[in-house]
Amino acid sequence: MIKHVFLTGQPGVGKSTLVQKACESLVSSGTTVEEGSPVPNTRHGWSISSHGAQEYTVGQYVVDLSSFENLVLPLFRNLDSGGSTKKVFVVDEFGKMELFSQSFIRAVRQTLDQSCCTVLGTIPVLKHKPLALVEEVRGRSDVKVFTITKENRDSILRLNVLPTVSKCLKQM
Repeated sequence: MIKHVFLTGQPGVGKSTLVQKACESLVSSGTTVEEGSPVPNTRHGWSISSHGAQEYTVGQYVVDLSSFENLVLPLFRNLDSGGSTKKVFVVDEFGKMELFSQSFIRAVRQTLDQSCCTVLGTIPVLKHKPLALVEEVRGRSDVKVFTITKENRDSILRLNVLPTVSKCLKQM
C-alpha cells in the first residue's frame, strides 16, 4: 500500500514547483499541509549562521549541523500533535548536506514509518555515488516515486501526483 509520494528528476526540472502547486491544490481541497521548511510557503534554502559549531562541507557549501538540526528537527517532532486530521508533510529536498545529520535521518525514517501523515517530497536523481537514505526511500514498498522531466512536468501533477496523494490520504 502506497503511503508516501516523492518526486525525482534533474536539477531545475521543476520538482519544487510541482510540490508547491500540489500543496496549493491540497490546501484548497481542505487537506492540512505542513512543510518541513522553517518559513511556510517559501522555497528558499536554509539560512543558518555558524558560530564555531561543527561544520561539514559539500563542494563550496558549509553545513552547520547544530544550527540545521535546531531549525529542522522541531518540525518533525511537532507532526503528531495535530490529532486525527489527515496531513501531508512536505520534505523538499533532502540530499547530501542534510544527510550529515543522523538525527535528521532518524526523523525522516520515523516520519515515513508513522501513520500520522503522508509525506510528499523530492529526492535527487540517482548519481554515481548513491545516498543511502535517498536510495532507502526510493526502494520502500510504501513509497511511489515519480520521475519529473521537461516533457511530463505540465501533466504529471494532475494525472499522477495529486491522485496518488489523495489515495494515500484516503487510506489513512
